[in-house]
Amino acid sequence: MNILYDDKKDLLYIRLDDRPQDVVNKRVSEDVVLDIGERNRIIGIEIIDASRHVSLEKLLPIKYEITEAAV
Repeated sequence: MNILYDDKKDLLYIRLDDRPQDVVNKRVSEDVVLDIGERNRIIGIEIIDASRHVSLEKLLPIKYEITEAAV
C-alpha cells in the first residue's frame, strides 16, 4: 500500500494494490474516485480536497512525489 499526497492540488491517493493492471475510474461522490481493477476490486482511492475530508497527520508517514512539471 502507498499513500501519496499532492499538497499543491490537495489530492490524496491511496494505492491498495501495486500490481500493474488496467483500472476503471468510478466517481462515488464529488470528492472521491475509486480505481477498480481485476475482479472488481478497489485498487486505489483518490480524495480531492483531501485536507477537508481526512486528518492527514494521522496518515503519516506520507510519501511525497514531486513531478517533473513542479520542479
